[in-house]
Amino acid sequence: MSCKVKVKNSAGLHTRPASFIVQLLQGTSSSVHFTCRKEKVNAKSIMSLLTLAASKNSLITIDAEGADAEKVIEKLIEAFEHQFWEPLSS
Repeated sequence: MSCKVKVKNSAGLHTRPASFIVQLLQGTSSSVHFTCRKEKVNAKSIMSLLTLAASKNSLITIDAEGADAEKVIEKLIEAFEHQFWEPLSS
């Protein structure tokens, strides 16, 4: 199962959102990978997520395989849509 999301955070996919993603994926059984500009990484690894260097408006493809893949993707889409609930910068 896969989908595409856009990074909406003004600072891109930096440490705080990457940490949020890793915490969100803890305890899930699915294998989850993000692909950005042809680079594919394990989404359960904060260091891997940071190596994507995904800036604002970058498109990321989320691939999830496993028993809870659909639920995992729904949660990730919601997190990207809400900019990981970070305070808006002025």
